[in-house]
Amino acid sequence: MSTRAEGPRLIEDYALIGDLHSAALVHRDGSIDWLCLPRFDSPAFFAALLGDESAGRWRIAPEGRDVTTTRRYREDTLVLESEWHTPEGSVRVTDFMPPRGDAADVVRIVEGLSGRVPMRMDLRLRMDYGHVVPWVRSTDRGIEAIAGPDAVWLDTDVRLRGEDMTTVASFDVDAGQRVHFVLTYRASHLPRPRRVEALRALRDTEKFWRSWLHQCDYRGRWPEAVRRSVITLKALTYAPTGGILAAATTSLPEEIGGSRNWDYRYCWLRDSTFTLQALLGTGYEEEARAWREWLVRAVAGDPSKLQIMYGIDGSRRIPESELDWLPGFRSSTPVRIGNAAADQFQLDVWGEVLDGLHLVRETGIEPVEDAWDVQRALLDFLEGNWDKPDNGLWEMRGPQRHFVHSKVMAWAGVDRAVHTVEQHGLDGPVDRWRRLRQQIHTDITTNGFDSDRGTFTQFYGSRGLDAALLLMPRVGFLPWADERMRGTVRAVEHELMRDGYLMRYDPTADGDVDGLSGTESAFLACSFWYADALHGLGEEDRAEELFERLLGLRSDVGLLSEEYDVERRCQVGNTPQAFSMVGLINTARQLSGSHIGTAASRPAQRGCNAEAPSASG
Repeated sequence: MSTRAEGPRLIEDYALIGDLHSAALVHRDGSIDWLCLPRFDSPAFFAALLGDESAGRWRIAPEGRDVTTTRRYREDTLVLESEWHTPEGSVRVTDFMPPRGDAADVVRIVEGLSGRVPMRMDLRLRMDYGHVVPWVRSTDRGIEAIAGPDAVWLDTDVRLRGEDMTTVASFDVDAGQRVHFVLTYRASHLPRPRRVEALRALRDTEKFWRSWLHQCDYRGRWPEAVRRSVITLKALTYAPTGGILAAATTSLPEEIGGSRNWDYRYCWLRDSTFTLQALLGTGYEEEARAWREWLVRAVAGDPSKLQIMYGIDGSRRIPESELDWLPGFRSSTPVRIGNAAADQFQLDVWGEVLDGLHLVRETGIEPVEDAWDVQRALLDFLEGNWDKPDNGLWEMRGPQRHFVHSKVMAWAGVDRAVHTVEQHGLDGPVDRWRRLRQQIHTDITTNGFDSDRGTFTQFYGSRGLDAALLLMPRVGFLPWADERMRGTVRAVEHELMRDGYLMRYDPTADGDVDGLSGTESAFLACSFWYADALHGLGEEDRAEELFERLLGLRSDVGLLSEEYDVERRCQVGNTPQAFSMVGLINTARQLSGSHIGTAASRPAQRGCNAEAPSASG
């Protein structure tokens, strides 16, 4: 049985299945190469994604065959179907994870479609990211594997055998025949959970996803793309807390063979407003409410200790380490778990949180207890620290700077407080906040704008630009009609566009501003922002053309990672990336006529445009 098809692996080769507690990535050759249990951020049982089969995987495919002929998700579900058409006949493998009950289950159903197809199954369990080989013993219907705190059972009617530290099976499947495999996880000190009946679990899983997706009220021109993106966003949600991960993986490289490899299995605060806009804009108030409540719990406490990211349960400690036994995806090292950027000072986060909480209040969702007190505490910190340099939203590991986007988000946080007092009658020193809002606005337009080039810059005194500058009208700082914004959009296009897609910044513009080796690829969320900017400037045809090209970058099952390598013509970075999927949703809504931005944006644009200095100074 061939282990891989010819040619390099691609991130697009992977599809996602999950149960709202964890997720698995399934390669188009039928191998589950990534699965962390019992949670998204737990150690991986299958880590072949970041190495080879020796790091753990579970493959089911026709004997001697490589990639599938076709694959797809069942309509409006996260149930994956992969089909092979061989000289002996055709076969389908259906993969899914039922909504979590007493234990975590991965169900794989092999179904003969025609002829008689020889099949092979290889199960190589390797706990702790491929580092630990479990103790395995046979049971009446499969195997049991135990290593320390973890226990796994494989339940099937197929005869299993051990071969080179791997559990394997060879079997034939006839047309109309079904063969079931159920992998179940539970903590090793607990008794084995009840067996899952595969077909019943399939029906229940399909019903869950279709019932949930029925709430989606997007009625624009790209329903398939939006619905698949909404499902993916839900699949990245940790159900017990409502936290939404940045991505399901760690260390998929931003540059093939490079070192820009990070762990994204955590919740970033800056994603909050974008995610809330996408959820509320497609009819998901319950998910928006859960995300808001996770946000308030996570940030509660000393506002000076606010982090840019938290664990999926709101935990603060995310120590970063390297797994030197894994060679990385396509030899991209190091493989990292944890994320040291959690300890950075990123000023924009205070504004992002205030903006997100304001958005929820404006939609009429009932506030959580003491939410305004939390916002007041965040504002107090912002008032005393907005003028400090920081690491910026792109988590620069070089010197701290006065990043323009960070200052803009500080302005947005104060602006939302003013609006809340004015519109909702909550208590606060509104006159002082109005003065602070104007002070920050003037500071940005004075120090963050390059009048010679007619553009805002990445940081004060910078020669470089930043795609995040395109968000200034979205938060209400300036309207699109302002000549400074028009000039900024043109400059960003000229300096950051690569083969039709946008980089987030140029690492070389100011002498390696991010403090890292290697290069940047096109950042997909930023390319969606650029489509929004074109729409804001009235260039609808160009905006739609770019959006359609971005849709064309999705994998065959509709997923996007973080970035796109324009030279290799492939996705790079962790996958599936919530920031990219949210960008797709919000741009589709924008181009379909929905307003994108917080409720304060439109009046704030008028007020600040009137207060701000003219473009000439």
